[in-house]
Amino acid sequence: MANSNTSSSSISGKTFSGFGNFVKLLPTATVFIFQFLNPVLTNNGQCSPVNKVFTSILISLCGFSCAFSCFTDSYKGTDGLVQYGIATVKGLWLFSGSGSVNLSTYKLRIGDFIHAFFSIIVFAALSLLDINTVRCFYPSFESTDKALLVSLPPVIGVISGTVFMAFPNSRHGIGYPPSESS
Repeated sequence: MANSNTSSSSISGKTFSGFGNFVKLLPTATVFIFQFLNPVLTNNGQCSPVNKVFTSILISLCGFSCAFSCFTDSYKGTDGLVQYGIATVKGLWLFSGSGSVNLSTYKLRIGDFIHAFFSIIVFAALSLLDINTVRCFYPSFESTDKALLVSLPPVIGVISGTVFMAFPNSRHGIGYPPSESS
């Protein structure tokens, strides 16, 4: 019975950890900004050409934000201050201050690019299949391909969630608790 409990807690721990990575990789503020501004910029789906331009810019900026956040990291230095930066091939490039730890341990990894790719895919599904976006850019799609609009987001979410669980992200981007210095 003890093995069953240990196995069960291990699975639930991995599930929560994967969900945490999923939430961390799709920045909440970015999604909130999109959900807040999209109805305004699309005029609730009744778009003019100007609305389409502004909505395209919003989607592009929010998509960039999702990808960019996968390359940010933070740590709490020995001085107790939180330092933020961008991961590069040589290590962490700090926004301000100087590193009190070995910044080369924060180098870019292939996983960063995988997470950025899937973050963009998830955000694209969220934004491009939003009802206001659909009504604005491709209104006939809403009536003809409703099954796709309903089924595609969960499928993308499951695939991305599986990838995020298989390749967990150890970055502590901007807005998430930083790691302690070693």
